[in-house]
Amino acid sequence: MDEHTKHKLLEKNKRIINMVIERVKRDFPEDIAIIGLSGSFLTGDFHEKSDLDLIIINNTDRGWEISSCFILEDVGYDLYCTPWNTRIEQQADLESPMVSSLIHMKVLYCAKPEDLERLKGYQQKALDELAKPIGETSLARAHAYISMAKQYYAEALLAEEIGAVRYASGNLALKLFNAINCLNNTFFQQGIKRYLEELRPLKYLPHNFEQTYLDLVNARSMDELRSEAFRLLKNTTVLYDQMQAELVEPPVPTYDNLKGTYEELWSNQRNKIIASTQGKDKSYAFLTALSAQDFLDEMLASRGTAKFDVMKHFSPDALENFQERFMEIMDEYLNEYKKVGREVARYESIEELTKSFMDGSV
Repeated sequence: MDEHTKHKLLEKNKRIINMVIERVKRDFPEDIAIIGLSGSFLTGDFHEKSDLDLIIINNTDRGWEISSCFILEDVGYDLYCTPWNTRIEQQADLESPMVSSLIHMKVLYCAKPEDLERLKGYQQKALDELAKPIGETSLARAHAYISMAKQYYAEALLAEEIGAVRYASGNLALKLFNAINCLNNTFFQQGIKRYLEELRPLKYLPHNFEQTYLDLVNARSMDELRSEAFRLLKNTTVLYDQMQAELVEPPVPTYDNLKGTYEELWSNQRNKIIASTQGKDKSYAFLTALSAQDFLDEMLASRGTAKFDVMKHFSPDALENFQERFMEIMDEYLNEYKKVGREVARYESIEELTKSFMDGSV
């Protein structure tokens, strides 16, 4: 881009910015807190048709009225609001991929000094989160994006037209891009044009990441799209699991954190397993098995108990054997209590229970 074109473009942006600020001062003095610059005109990575990325932080719902979309000289513009309590807070917590627009925002207008202080507080919160070592918190954010990617994979499998499959696969890739940023406790500094460039040098990347993604981009059939989407998802999940094992200290069963868990398993699943299997109710038994598996998986993740696989023992044709194996799992879980010296809260009479309950021992 020659200097004349660049100067003309920057001058046009300046006039648009002044236009927006004047409108805010006139019509929304209490409703708009901050107007900031983000995007390519802040980073310098713009071209002749680049739009202007303004971050308009609104204090009130009335502030939304300034939102506008228009085309000026063949360039489209989208003026939109960014509320404090949703988008800004999400960015500060690194729960949004738009972290850069918060941290690197250039403030063009501020209604009150306290608005600027509020903004600085959110910016510092994001910086503090990014300064933390990679660990449980950043991996939890990555897990949330991976879960979203799994939903898109299901949509790719269910879709019957190539456009829908490609759309779902593309969104899967975007969610995994964000997951990879979280795995490295970083964020995209620039726009989508530079995503691959920014991801490429990161320390933690899924196996054959870039090639797998490009294979997805180049896929020409629904089967190819699904196959590459699966590989991208699988490799990212493998990386996440490896990092989880290496960087996050697993919980350990203790006398206190196991309290009531065996009794809860007994209360919610044991007798349902007995009733469903004895009644030969396959659906009831199956759904209770699912519930038991959920509970035991939660105990593994949150309490550090042994891993128990209920579902592998379920058989609709051998419900009695399934019941027997479930009772063995109950006994194995009871061993978790014995390891930490905890006794089961079991009472033979209502009087005994009442005394213990009123004493606060239950």
